[in-house]
Amino acid sequence: MKILTGASTIALALLLAGCGDGGSGDLNALAANSSAPLKQIAAPNNGDWSETVSQTPEGGFLMGNPDAPVKLVEYASLTCPHCAAFSNEATNGLRNTYIRSGQVSWEFRNFILNAPDMAMSALARCQQPAAFFRTVEQIFAQQTEILGRIDEQESQRLQSLQPDQLIPPLARAMELDTFFARRGMPEARFNECLSDAQAVQQLTDMTNRAMTEQQVTGTPTFFINGERQDVAEWSALEPRLRAAIGG
Repeated sequence: MKILTGASTIALALLLAGCGDGGSGDLNALAANSSAPLKQIAAPNNGDWSETVSQTPEGGFLMGNPDAPVKLVEYASLTCPHCAAFSNEATNGLRNTYIRSGQVSWEFRNFILNAPDMAMSALARCQQPAAFFRTVEQIFAQQTEILGRIDEQESQRLQSLQPDQLIPPLARAMELDTFFARRGMPEARFNECLSDAQAVQQLTDMTNRAMTEQQVTGTPTFFINGERQDVAEWSALEPRLRAAIGG
């Protein structure tokens, strides 16, 4: 499957494609106590694991203890409403309870569904790693507003562009230049990020690997210690993290 960057991906209806295939799952076998305190693994120099962010060889961004016994990997699209809902429900608890304990690391891997996703993802990744998760959280919080700026008239204008010319004007149509300027990104850096063909290829390759090697077909999709989880909501995923930790 090729990553779609043509104008046909702009319509809002297509922003939902491939989103939300994670399923609900049966948690009856998981009796983990979600309120029990976790054993703490101290961060170096009295640090905070939730402030420890690095890029992984697979191209994702990892928050937390790189040697955590429980490794959570999330494949997500920045245009996926189900991913935005998970971010809203899960981020505080995941960061404050699990990541800070040192017991869990959280790796976010972009899964590109469409051209708007490519524009947002390329810019979110074109910062210092420490800013990545906060930026993604803020994009999810404003997702409906950002995507809503691509009205029918704007979509028709963008359809006249060649695919390799689409991403920069699309980003401006979504007012991502303003969004990232408020977060300290200069205009020159904004333009540089959107014209980085290597970064676009990395996102495309990461998505294609997810599909071919791990059979990821929708977002959000989660893996715990390499095992795929058939859930898409925090209420269903949290007990599985507890079970993986062991209490």
